[in-house]
Amino acid sequence: MIRRELDHATHPDAAAVAGVVQRLAVLLQAGIAPPTAWRHLAGAGDPTAALVARSLDRGGAVAPVLAGRGDAWRQIGVAWQVATTVGAPLAESLRGTAEALRDAHQARDDVRIALAEPQATARLIGWLPLVALALGAALGFDPLVALASPVGVACLVAGLVLMVITHRWTRALVRRAQPGGEIPGLSDEVMAVALSGGVSIPRAVAVVEAASGAAIDEHTRDVLDLSAKAGAPAVELLRAEAAARRQASRTKGRLTASALSGRLLLPLGVCTLPAFLLLGVGPMLLSVLTSSSLTL
Repeated sequence: MIRRELDHATHPDAAAVAGVVQRLAVLLQAGIAPPTAWRHLAGAGDPTAALVARSLDRGGAVAPVLAGRGDAWRQIGVAWQVATTVGAPLAESLRGTAEALRDAHQARDDVRIALAEPQATARLIGWLPLVALALGAALGFDPLVALASPVGVACLVAGLVLMVITHRWTRALVRRAQPGGEIPGLSDEVMAVALSGGVSIPRAVAVVEAASGAAIDEHTRDVLDLSAKAGAPAVELLRAEAAARRQASRTKGRLTASALSGRLLLPLGVCTLPAFLLLGVGPMLLSVLTSSSLTL
């Protein structure tokens, strides 16, 4: 628990980063110089801003500092480097990137909330065989004596194996339904930042790829091709595409979470119910048979 809290403090989530960046954008829009804006945020207690301010005081750059503060801050660093390279408005550029981070974080939260109920239900049902074993003992049966027999040992081992399979299977299903760490549409947002500086599309592509260390994705390239062919404003097309991709990702995540309820029935039927019979019903039957044989 302590390690998780320390990791969270070192690598804050996208929502926390978006909040800091929004405040930074407001300061920049008010006409405050970037180094002074970072110092104001550092004085307000933000640890990342403090690191950036110290780097600027030593003549360093902003983007390398942000790159070491987690993926969300790294994306802000890419947007910052692109905006400063092409001369795009910093405040507007950071505001758009922060909104993309916040939308992505909200989408992940929506999926986690949708997953909470089926995940809790699966966890509860997974322990049902052991509850049945305890219930048999409470009803006056002697499951320990029954499980000491060769047949009882076989029931116990098979039931425990099925329980382990159930828990692992359930965890795998939930893990696959969890949203990824990517930020849909971020490539479009950063490219829009580059083009808002008034540079050509080839120059914008080169700047973005140099700042991010990766080629732009196919979706972004398709939007740029559409803009060139239709003569439409590339910045507006890119931002519309980014919003559409975030909405599609949120819808897909909710549908995946909804489908999880049905998928969790598979380990229930294949493993949990047989384990219930082996650990709950089996020992009671063996106890009754053992008592009957002793009476005879």
